[in-house]
Amino acid sequence: MPTLYTQIDSNKRKTWLLFSVFFVAIILIGYVFSYAMDNSAILYFAVIFSVVFSFISYWWSDKMVLAMSGAKEIDHDTNRELYHIVENLCITAGLPTPKIYIINDTAPNAFATGRNPRHAVVAVTAGLLSKLDKAELEGVIAHELSHIGNRDILLATLVTVMVGMVVLLADWFRHWSFFGGNRRNNDREGGGQLGLILMVVAIILSILAPIFAYLMQFAISRKREFLADAGGALLTRYPDGLARALQKISADKEPLEVANRATAHLYITSPFKEDETHKIGFFTRLFMTHPPIEERIKALRDMEK
Repeated sequence: MPTLYTQIDSNKRKTWLLFSVFFVAIILIGYVFSYAMDNSAILYFAVIFSVVFSFISYWWSDKMVLAMSGAKEIDHDTNRELYHIVENLCITAGLPTPKIYIINDTAPNAFATGRNPRHAVVAVTAGLLSKLDKAELEGVIAHELSHIGNRDILLATLVTVMVGMVVLLADWFRHWSFFGGNRRNNDREGGGQLGLILMVVAIILSILAPIFAYLMQFAISRKREFLADAGGALLTRYPDGLARALQKISADKEPLEVANRATAHLYITSPFKEDETHKIGFFTRLFMTHPPIEERIKALRDMEK
Protein backbone atom coordinates (compact mmCIF):
# COMPACT_ATOMS: atom_id res chain seq x y z
CA MET A 1 0.00 0.00 0.00
CA PRO A 2 1.49 3.40 -0.98
CA THR A 3 2.18 5.90 1.77
CA LEU A 4 3.21 9.56 1.75
CA TYR A 5 6.84 8.60 2.28
CA THR A 6 7.02 5.82 -0.33
CA GLN A 7 5.32 8.12 -2.87
CA ILE A 8 7.89 10.85 -2.23
CA ASP A 9 10.86 8.45 -2.41
CA SER A 10 9.55 6.85 -5.61
CA ASN A 11 9.06 10.18 -7.37
CA LYS A 12 12.49 11.44 -6.30
CA ARG A 13 14.17 8.31 -7.70
CA LYS A 14 12.25 8.52 -10.99
CA THR A 15 12.98 12.24 -11.40
CA TRP A 16 16.72 11.89 -10.90
CA LEU A 17 16.82 8.79 -13.09
CA LEU A 18 15.18 10.76 -15.90
CA PHE A 19 17.53 13.67 -15.28
CA SER A 20 20.58 11.37 -15.41
CA VAL A 21 19.41 9.74 -18.65
CA PHE A 22 18.76 13.20 -20.08
CA PHE A 23 22.26 14.41 -19.13
CA VAL A 24 24.00 11.35 -20.61
CA ALA A 25 21.92 11.63 -23.81
CA ILE A 26 22.96 15.27 -24.25
CA ILE A 27 26.64 14.35 -23.91
CA LEU A 28 26.28 11.60 -26.53
CA ILE A 29 24.33 13.84 -28.91
CA GLY A 30 26.88 16.62 -28.53
CA TYR A 31 29.73 14.18 -29.17
CA VAL A 32 28.12 12.82 -32.35
CA PHE A 33 27.43 16.31 -33.71
CA SER A 34 30.90 17.65 -32.90
CA TYR A 35 32.56 14.54 -34.39
CA ALA A 36 30.45 14.72 -37.55
CA MET A 37 31.22 18.43 -37.94
CA ASP A 38 34.90 17.83 -37.11
CA ASN A 39 34.80 20.90 -34.87
CA SER A 40 34.76 20.47 -31.08
CA ALA A 41 34.73 24.27 -30.63
CA ILE A 42 31.04 24.29 -31.51
CA LEU A 43 30.23 22.01 -28.59
CA TYR A 44 32.33 24.15 -26.23
CA PHE A 45 30.55 27.30 -27.40
CA ALA A 46 27.16 25.66 -26.86
CA VAL A 47 28.13 24.72 -23.30
CA ILE A 48 29.33 28.26 -22.53
CA PHE A 49 26.16 29.73 -24.04
CA SER A 50 24.05 27.36 -21.93
CA VAL A 51 25.91 28.33 -18.74
CA VAL A 52 25.32 32.04 -19.44
CA PHE A 53 21.65 31.42 -20.18
CA SER A 54 21.37 29.33 -17.01
CA PHE A 55 22.87 32.16 -14.96
CA ILE A 56 20.36 34.66 -16.37
CA SER A 57 17.45 32.29 -15.81
CA TYR A 58 18.53 31.51 -12.26
CA TRP A 59 18.76 35.14 -11.16
CA TRP A 60 15.94 36.81 -13.07
CA SER A 61 13.39 34.17 -14.16
CA ASP A 62 11.10 34.88 -11.17
CA LYS A 63 10.89 38.58 -12.01
CA MET A 64 10.11 37.82 -15.65
CA VAL A 65 7.37 35.32 -14.75
CA LEU A 66 5.74 37.69 -12.25
CA ALA A 67 5.80 40.52 -14.78
CA MET A 68 4.23 38.34 -17.48
CA SER A 69 1.46 37.22 -15.12
CA GLY A 70 0.69 40.72 -13.83
CA ALA A 71 1.07 39.55 -10.21
CA LYS A 72 0.98 42.11 -7.40
CA GLU A 73 2.75 41.63 -4.07
CA ILE A 74 0.69 41.70 -0.89
CA ASP A 75 1.60 42.05 2.78
CA HIS A 76 0.07 40.94 6.08
CA ASP A 77 -2.52 43.72 6.15
CA THR A 78 -3.65 43.23 2.54
CA ASN A 79 -4.87 39.64 3.05
CA ARG A 80 -4.33 38.38 6.58
CA GLU A 81 -5.92 34.96 6.07
CA LEU A 82 -3.74 34.08 3.08
CA TYR A 83 -0.64 35.47 4.77
CA HIS A 84 -1.27 33.41 7.92
CA ILE A 85 -1.84 30.22 5.91
CA VAL A 86 1.46 30.65 4.09
CA GLU A 87 3.31 31.64 7.25
CA ASN A 88 1.99 28.71 9.32
CA LEU A 89 2.78 26.16 6.63
CA CYS A 90 6.28 27.58 6.25
CA ILE A 91 6.86 27.19 9.99
CA THR A 92 5.74 23.56 9.74
CA ALA A 93 7.94 22.94 6.69
CA GLY A 94 10.95 24.77 8.16
CA LEU A 95 11.03 27.22 5.24
CA PRO A 96 11.41 31.02 5.21
CA THR A 97 8.12 32.77 4.45
CA PRO A 98 8.18 33.61 0.72
CA LYS A 99 6.86 36.77 -0.85
CA ILE A 100 3.17 36.41 -1.66
CA TYR A 101 1.58 37.68 -4.87
CA ILE A 102 -1.99 37.77 -6.14
CA ILE A 103 -2.89 37.57 -9.83
CA ASN A 104 -6.03 39.48 -10.70
CA ASP A 105 -7.71 36.69 -12.65
CA THR A 106 -10.89 34.82 -11.77
CA ALA A 107 -9.59 31.44 -12.97
CA PRO A 108 -8.36 29.38 -9.99
CA ASN A 109 -4.65 28.55 -10.15
CA ALA A 110 -1.30 29.11 -8.42
CA PHE A 111 2.44 28.78 -8.93
CA ALA A 112 5.74 29.12 -7.08
CA THR A 113 8.99 30.51 -8.38
CA GLY A 114 12.30 31.88 -7.12
CA ARG A 115 15.93 30.78 -7.24
CA ASN A 116 15.99 29.23 -3.73
CA PRO A 117 13.87 29.04 -0.55
CA ARG A 118 15.22 32.37 0.74
CA HIS A 119 14.22 34.15 -2.48
CA ALA A 120 10.99 32.33 -3.27
CA VAL A 121 7.60 33.57 -4.36
CA VAL A 122 4.12 32.05 -4.13
CA ALA A 123 1.47 33.49 -6.44
CA VAL A 124 -2.24 32.69 -6.38
CA THR A 125 -5.10 33.98 -8.47
CA ALA A 126 -8.03 35.92 -7.11
CA GLY A 127 -10.23 33.10 -8.42
CA LEU A 128 -8.39 30.55 -6.28
CA LEU A 129 -9.03 32.60 -3.12
CA SER A 130 -12.73 33.00 -3.87
CA LYS A 131 -13.50 29.43 -4.99
CA LEU A 132 -11.62 27.24 -2.49
CA ASP A 133 -12.29 26.70 1.20
CA LYS A 134 -9.50 26.97 3.78
CA ALA A 135 -8.48 23.28 3.75
CA GLU A 136 -8.31 23.27 -0.06
CA LEU A 137 -6.33 26.51 -0.13
CA GLU A 138 -3.90 25.08 2.42
CA GLY A 139 -3.44 22.04 0.18
CA VAL A 140 -2.57 24.24 -2.81
CA ILE A 141 -0.16 26.42 -0.81
CA ALA A 142 1.49 23.31 0.67
CA HIS A 143 1.95 21.93 -2.87
CA GLU A 144 3.68 25.14 -3.97
CA LEU A 145 5.86 25.23 -0.84
CA SER A 146 6.90 21.65 -1.64
CA HIS A 147 8.13 22.86 -5.03
CA ILE A 148 10.21 25.46 -3.19
CA GLY A 149 11.55 22.99 -0.63
CA ASN A 150 12.40 20.44 -3.34
CA ARG A 151 14.35 23.08 -5.32
CA ASP A 152 12.17 22.36 -8.35
CA ILE A 153 12.82 25.81 -9.80
CA LEU A 154 16.54 25.08 -10.00
CA LEU A 155 15.91 21.65 -11.56
CA ALA A 156 13.46 23.18 -14.07
CA THR A 157 16.07 25.79 -15.02
CA LEU A 158 18.76 23.14 -15.57
CA VAL A 159 16.42 20.99 -17.68
CA THR A 160 15.34 24.00 -19.74
CA VAL A 161 18.98 24.87 -20.43
CA MET A 162 19.69 21.27 -21.46
CA VAL A 163 16.76 21.31 -23.88
CA GLY A 164 17.98 24.62 -25.28
CA MET A 165 21.44 23.16 -25.75
CA VAL A 166 20.10 20.17 -27.71
CA VAL A 167 17.95 22.41 -29.92
CA LEU A 168 20.87 24.77 -30.50
CA LEU A 169 23.23 21.96 -31.47
CA ALA A 170 20.61 20.40 -33.76
CA ASP A 171 19.99 23.73 -35.52
CA TRP A 172 23.70 24.33 -36.00
CA PHE A 173 24.22 20.86 -37.42
CA ARG A 174 21.31 21.16 -39.90
CA HIS A 175 22.58 24.53 -41.13
CA TRP A 176 26.11 23.16 -41.40
CA SER A 177 24.90 20.15 -43.42
CA PHE A 178 22.78 22.32 -45.67
CA PHE A 179 25.74 24.50 -46.59
CA GLY A 180 27.92 21.56 -47.59
CA GLY A 181 29.44 20.41 -44.34
CA ASN A 182 28.68 16.78 -45.12
CA ARG A 183 30.75 16.88 -48.28
CA ARG A 184 33.74 18.27 -46.40
CA ASN A 185 33.31 15.60 -43.75
CA ASN A 186 33.26 12.74 -46.28
CA ASP A 187 36.34 14.05 -48.06
CA ARG A 188 38.52 14.12 -44.95
CA GLU A 189 41.00 11.29 -44.28
CA GLY A 190 39.38 8.16 -42.89
CA GLY A 191 35.90 9.14 -44.02
CA GLY A 192 34.49 6.72 -46.56
CA GLN A 193 31.55 4.53 -45.72
CA LEU A 194 31.92 4.96 -41.96
CA GLY A 195 31.84 8.74 -42.37
CA LEU A 196 28.70 8.49 -44.50
CA ILE A 197 26.97 6.29 -41.91
CA LEU A 198 27.93 8.69 -39.14
CA MET A 199 26.60 11.61 -41.17
CA VAL A 200 23.24 9.87 -41.69
CA VAL A 201 23.03 9.08 -37.97
CA ALA A 202 23.86 12.68 -37.07
CA ILE A 203 21.20 14.04 -39.47
CA ILE A 204 18.56 11.73 -37.97
CA LEU A 205 19.65 12.80 -34.47
CA SER A 206 19.41 16.47 -35.43
CA ILE A 207 15.73 15.90 -36.27
CA LEU A 208 14.74 13.58 -33.44
CA ALA A 209 16.94 14.89 -30.60
CA PRO A 210 14.94 18.10 -29.94
CA ILE A 211 11.70 16.10 -29.84
CA PHE A 212 13.11 13.61 -27.34
CA ALA A 213 14.60 16.48 -25.30
CA TYR A 214 11.18 18.11 -24.96
CA LEU A 215 9.58 14.77 -24.09
CA MET A 216 12.15 14.27 -21.33
CA GLN A 217 11.53 17.79 -20.03
CA PHE A 218 7.78 17.15 -19.87
CA ALA A 219 8.33 13.77 -18.15
CA ILE A 220 10.48 15.36 -15.44
CA SER A 221 7.91 18.14 -14.98
CA ARG A 222 5.13 15.56 -14.47
CA LYS A 223 7.18 13.63 -11.90
CA ARG A 224 7.86 16.83 -9.96
CA GLU A 225 4.12 17.52 -9.82
CA PHE A 226 3.49 14.10 -8.26
CA LEU A 227 6.32 14.77 -5.82
CA ALA A 228 4.91 18.19 -4.85
CA ASP A 229 1.45 16.64 -4.37
CA ALA A 230 2.88 14.04 -1.99
CA GLY A 231 4.98 16.65 -0.21
CA GLY A 232 2.00 18.98 0.15
CA ALA A 233 -0.14 16.19 1.57
CA LEU A 234 2.63 15.34 4.04
CA LEU A 235 2.87 18.98 5.09
CA THR A 236 -0.85 19.42 5.82
CA ARG A 237 -1.43 15.79 6.92
CA TYR A 238 -4.68 16.07 4.95
CA PRO A 239 -4.36 14.73 1.37
CA ASP A 240 -8.10 15.18 0.74
CA GLY A 241 -7.75 18.96 0.96
CA LEU A 242 -5.40 19.07 -2.03
CA ALA A 243 -7.41 16.38 -3.84
CA ARG A 244 -10.59 18.47 -3.52
CA ALA A 245 -8.72 21.58 -4.64
CA LEU A 246 -7.42 19.84 -7.78
CA GLN A 247 -10.93 18.60 -8.49
CA LYS A 248 -12.39 22.12 -8.22
CA ILE A 249 -9.63 23.74 -10.27
CA SER A 250 -9.93 21.17 -13.06
CA ALA A 251 -13.74 21.42 -13.06
CA ASP A 252 -13.57 25.18 -13.51
CA LYS A 253 -13.72 25.79 -17.26
CA GLU A 254 -12.41 29.35 -17.25
CA PRO A 255 -8.95 29.59 -18.85
CA LEU A 256 -6.24 31.66 -17.17
CA GLU A 257 -5.88 34.69 -19.42
CA VAL A 258 -2.43 35.75 -18.21
CA ALA A 259 -0.84 32.34 -18.83
CA ASN A 260 1.22 31.41 -21.88
CA ARG A 261 3.12 28.35 -23.12
CA ALA A 262 6.37 29.55 -21.55
CA THR A 263 4.91 29.70 -18.03
CA ALA A 264 2.22 26.98 -18.18
CA HIS A 265 4.40 24.33 -16.52
CA LEU A 266 4.75 26.47 -13.37
CA TYR A 267 1.07 26.38 -12.43
CA ILE A 268 -0.44 23.72 -10.19
CA THR A 269 -2.64 22.56 -13.09
CA SER A 270 -2.60 23.36 -16.79
CA PRO A 271 -4.00 26.88 -17.24
CA PHE A 272 -5.35 25.93 -20.68
CA LYS A 273 -8.70 24.31 -20.03
CA GLU A 274 -9.07 23.05 -23.58
CA ASP A 275 -6.38 20.49 -22.71
CA GLU A 276 -8.86 18.72 -20.43
CA THR A 277 -11.97 18.70 -22.60
CA HIS A 278 -11.14 15.48 -24.44
CA LYS A 279 -9.94 12.02 -23.58
CA ILE A 280 -6.18 11.96 -23.16
CA GLY A 281 -4.45 9.53 -25.48
CA PHE A 282 -0.93 8.11 -25.17
CA PHE A 283 0.63 10.54 -27.68
CA THR A 284 -1.06 13.58 -26.11
CA ARG A 285 0.03 12.47 -22.64
CA LEU A 286 3.70 12.53 -23.72
CA PHE A 287 3.53 16.28 -24.41
CA MET A 288 1.68 17.23 -21.21
CA THR A 289 3.53 19.33 -18.61
CA HIS A 290 1.19 18.08 -15.84
CA PRO A 291 -0.06 14.58 -15.04
CA PRO A 292 -3.78 13.97 -15.67
CA ILE A 293 -5.85 15.34 -12.79
CA GLU A 294 -7.55 11.97 -12.27
CA GLU A 295 -4.18 10.28 -11.64
CA ARG A 296 -3.10 12.98 -9.18
CA ILE A 297 -6.36 12.78 -7.24
CA LYS A 298 -6.21 8.98 -7.16
CA ALA A 299 -2.64 9.06 -5.82
CA LEU A 300 -3.68 11.49 -3.07
CA ARG A 301 -6.75 9.44 -2.14
CA ASP A 302 -4.64 6.26 -2.03
CA MET A 303 -2.45 7.90 0.60
CA GLU A 304 -5.40 8.12 2.97
CA LYS A 305 -6.06 4.37 2.93
